[in-house]
Amino acid sequence: MVTIIFGIACIAFTVFACLPAGLGWGEEIVFFLKGAVPVLAAFIGFVAILIGVADVRDRNEAKREELEALKAEGSEKK
Repeated sequence: MVTIIFGIACIAFTVFACLPAGLGWGEEIVFFLKGAVPVLAAFIGFVAILIGVADVRDRNEAKREELEALKAEGSEKK
């Protein structure tokens, strides 16, 4: 419950800070976002590449285990 109230307070402060009648930080926030978006996009791309590589490795490992299970099953029947 405390975290929900804290989250609402943070959102309220953000809205207040962006309003011209409030702190008037709107222009600075837009300036920050213009600089942060390319860095954030690069970070997200890097994470996506890592996730893709891990997925390919997991698929290869699953195929390898499946082949080993089939070989073991075939040798048991002989």
